[in-house]
Amino acid sequence: MKAYRLTVGGGVDGMQLVDEADPVAGSGEVLIRVRATSLNYRDLMLARASRDPVVPLSDGAGEIVAVGDGVHGLAPGDRVAGCFFPHWQDGDIQPAYIRDALGGGTCDGMLRELVALPANAVVKLPDYMSFDEGATLPCAALTAWNGMWEQARLKPGQSVLLLGTGGVSIIGLQLARAAGVRAIITSSSDDKLARARELGADATINYREVDDWDRAVLDLTEGHGVDLTLEVGGAGTFAKSMNATRVGGHVVLIGGLSGAPTEGPGVPLVGRNIRATRIYVGSQRMFEEMNRALAQSEIHPVIDRTFAFDEAVEAYRYLESQAHFGKIVIRV
Repeated sequence: MKAYRLTVGGGVDGMQLVDEADPVAGSGEVLIRVRATSLNYRDLMLARASRDPVVPLSDGAGEIVAVGDGVHGLAPGDRVAGCFFPHWQDGDIQPAYIRDALGGGTCDGMLRELVALPANAVVKLPDYMSFDEGATLPCAALTAWNGMWEQARLKPGQSVLLLGTGGVSIIGLQLARAAGVRAIITSSSDDKLARARELGADATINYREVDDWDRAVLDLTEGHGVDLTLEVGGAGTFAKSMNATRVGGHVVLIGGLSGAPTEGPGVPLVGRNIRATRIYVGSQRMFEEMNRALAQSEIHPVIDRTFAFDEAVEAYRYLESQAHFGKIVIRV
C-alpha cells in the first residue's frame, strides 16, 4: 500500500510517500480501505514538530474490507470512520484512554490506503454521508459535540459563541442551527461571515473591525452574555470569551491555538461562577450519539476544498494559510 510518513525534523515538506506492506486484520480488528481523510490544526503542529516518523492524520473514513476473529456487528462493505482515541469507548476521560491518538506520537494515523483498527475504535457513517464528509467527523465535529451537548448541555433557545470559521466552529454552527440554539460567530473576513449567515448564524462579528467583540456579544444578548463559548483561541482570546459568557455559563477550551489561557485581570472565573473546561475530542459513545443527531437532520459537514492523495503537502499548506472555511479533505 501507499502511505505518507513524517520525517524527523522534516516539517510539512519532509512528508514522504512510501510503499509499505499491507496490514491485516488481527483478532478483534477490522481492515479499512481508506477513502478520505481530513486535516485539523493539530496535524499541522505535529508536522512542524515531526519528532516521530508516524503516518499522520487522526481523521479518516472508508469501507471495511476484512474483519478479524471475534469481531461482531461489523462486516466487509460497512462504511466507517476511525475514532481519534482508539481506547476511549465510554465513560469519563482517563489517562489510559488517551495514551494513543491516531496520527500522533508513535500511533500511526489515517493518511494511507489501508489501516487496521480495533473494531471498537470505529463507528459506522450515516448512510446519507459521503466518505469525504465522514472523514471530517472524528476530531472537529466530535469536539464541538462534546462541548455543546456533553459539557454545556445546551437547550433550544440558548446561545453559543463560536470563534472563527474553522472546522470546530462551522460544524458547531450547523449543530446549533439544527437544535434551535442561537449562534453568534466571529471572523476577520466579511466574506466568511456572509457564508456563516447563509448556514444559519444568527449574528456575526468581524473582530478586525470590532476590537471589543466581547462587548458586541453582550449587546447582542441584551447584556447577559452567551450560555456557551467554544474557545479555540487560547491566551489570545480567553479573557474576552469569559467577558462574553453569562453568569453561570460555560467556556469550553479547545486546542489553545494561541497558547494556554491564564487567569488574570479581566478573567472573572470565580466572581461570575463561569465554568471553564478543557476538553480533548471525545469517546466512541459520543461519536455514535453525534452521528445519530447528524442523521436526524441530515447535516452535511462543510468542506472547503478537496485535495488528491498526491497533493497532501499542498493540503497542509492550504490549512496553514487559514484561508479555509470549514474542513479540508484529502482523498485517498
